[in-house]
Amino acid sequence: MNKFPSRVSAARRNAETLLRQSRKQDSTFQVEQERQQQAMSLKTARLRELRLAKEAEDKAAAAAAPPPASKAKRTKKA
Repeated sequence: MNKFPSRVSAARRNAETLLRQSRKQDSTFQVEQERQQQAMSLKTARLRELRLAKEAEDKAAAAAAPPPASKAKRTKKA
């Protein structure tokens, strides 16, 4: 009967070790996911800022440029 409790405790230790490893992998995965999400948010904010600056520059350039000359309509010759 002495061997039975040691087998149970060994199995329990193995299970606890596997559980700890699994939890560590889960927490590492969550940290990596958060890091990637933060990087994506920063990238999106930077790209949005660049797009808005370009749109403002285009709008200013369009306002400063003379209006395009209208072309005379051609009539069809039959």
